[in-house]
Amino acid sequence: MHLGVLGPVEVHDDDGRMVELPGTKVHTVLATLILAGGQTVSDDRLSSMLWAWDPPATMSAQIYTYVSRLRKRLGPDVELIRRPRGYLLRADRAGLDLTEFERSAGAGRTALAGRRWAEAARELRGALDLVRGPALTNVTEHLADVERPRLEELHLAALEDWFEAELALGRHHRLVPDLTSLTAEHPMRERMRAQLMTALYRCGRQSDALAVFHSGRRILAEELGVDPGEELTGVHMGVLDGSLGQNAPEPAPEPVALRPAAPAMLPPDLPDFTGRQDELDQLLGLVEPHPIARTRRAFLTGPAGIGKSALAVHAAHLLRERFPDGQLYADLGEGGSEDLAAVLTCFLRALGVEPAARDLGADELTRLYRTHSAGRRLLVLIDNAPGTGRITALMPTGPDAAVIVTSRRHLTGASARDTTVLAPFTEDESTALLAAVAGERIGADPGAAREITAACAGLPLAVRIAGVRLAARPLWSAARLADRLTDPRTRLDELSFGELRVRDSLLRSLDGVGERTRRVLPALAAFGTGVFPAEAAARLLRLPEAAAESALEELVDARLLEPVTAAGRSGGSAYRLPELVLLLTDGLRDDARQDYPDPWRGIARAVVNLRPTG
Repeated sequence: MHLGVLGPVEVHDDDGRMVELPGTKVHTVLATLILAGGQTVSDDRLSSMLWAWDPPATMSAQIYTYVSRLRKRLGPDVELIRRPRGYLLRADRAGLDLTEFERSAGAGRTALAGRRWAEAARELRGALDLVRGPALTNVTEHLADVERPRLEELHLAALEDWFEAELALGRHHRLVPDLTSLTAEHPMRERMRAQLMTALYRCGRQSDALAVFHSGRRILAEELGVDPGEELTGVHMGVLDGSLGQNAPEPAPEPVALRPAAPAMLPPDLPDFTGRQDELDQLLGLVEPHPIARTRRAFLTGPAGIGKSALAVHAAHLLRERFPDGQLYADLGEGGSEDLAAVLTCFLRALGVEPAARDLGADELTRLYRTHSAGRRLLVLIDNAPGTGRITALMPTGPDAAVIVTSRRHLTGASARDTTVLAPFTEDESTALLAAVAGERIGADPGAAREITAACAGLPLAVRIAGVRLAARPLWSAARLADRLTDPRTRLDELSFGELRVRDSLLRSLDGVGERTRRVLPALAAFGTGVFPAEAAARLLRLPEAAAESALEELVDARLLEPVTAAGRSGGSAYRLPELVLLLTDGLRDDARQDYPDPWRGIARAVVNLRPTG
């Protein structure tokens, strides 16, 4: 689907057919939301664009009706989202002519500054070809009066840049008719008048060029009471002394160089991604442009296997069109890129920069990366971040870039506003994922499906593994897998397939946990999955309550223990072992048979034979 405002407001489907929209008011609402550039438009703003100072008493109801009509006609590629006191248009999967215009015009302007005339002319011509006529001709006069001047200025500025590139390429003969017409239409645009004078002079029409100057000087004096500016005066002097040249110098051939493609480093999106709609909306909202935030960033946290990476990658793919300068990706977890300098070097090469020295340290590489990422519309996805210190160097600066970070731990640089904590799947979400991966056998036996999802305890990784196992074994019934998952002693072994293993994922959560705290975890199996207060754990561990609570909070930070609110307690701490972590402690209990420094020896001996209960 393609949305257009550079001319009459129009919508075309993927086949190029126009989508009919009913009435001026509906066109006005759509144009207002598009021109907001991905920010929420308040109801008051929509009202002023529709009715100015005289809105009807049924204003809110009418706006709701217009938005509803748009939803029916725009389809799934365009989302119209209700926000508090306003609406947001999200068109990540649709094309916007204004966005394409700004990208091409910006690229042309950059090439112009670098004296790459042919590239500049090509990019700017591509931008100008998107203009279909006078902007916003089928909206209310209230919106047109506010927004049309901005769009017209964007168009005229791009035209002047294109004329400059064409003049530098020696194409002055073909420019004279258009420049003559546009200068008459916009007599006080001095740059355009100077370009007309240059084209006329290089066509051998010196007297006509001087006449254009004197006409402009008279208009400026009569209308504004000012003299011509430096650029126009300079061209006038060039005509008089011949420094403009009778003909433009033959442009030097531009070096043939392959411009590096925008990096596209994202892992593939999951074709069967399901659920997490609320969290997805929150995540997308965090990386949208914000009038105050200096950078756009979002943090995803949660226990191992909860689906942080899957959600982050899915969101990043939805956002690709919003970040045309590229998407960078690094996995800082086990099996990923461990060396910060190596990650920075990889990012720089993706941006077309080869560090001159091979022995640059992380600090030098960070400065180089920030220099070459500044001003770019980049999306950076940092997966499995172990801590804030490592990721700070990888974060781009500036309001045009955004970063998504996943981590099992809450990072010190994250705030509550920009952090999304993922909870286990509900039964419905687990069943939907299981069906998406395993297929129709799930619907044929809903009872077995419930048993499988219950055994997976809401962990998306476990549900996906169960679904993959069924998909790989077409002769198995869902009931057969449910039976195999019944025994808690072998359940973690059953929840594995190829490189996907729930046990390994949970064990990696112990990375960074202190040795003493790590050895506390098997002892907590005595509480089963029931809620227990800190003082009960202290009695079990034979520790002062403060020391026990410190160990428990370290396990909470590692997402191996859940903090809960204990009924009847005021300000105290209470905890619960997640079901699959409880199963993990069976394997960890072997460590409890080793000799530990005091006071841990007594704990190990006390809990070595404890079995999970509850």
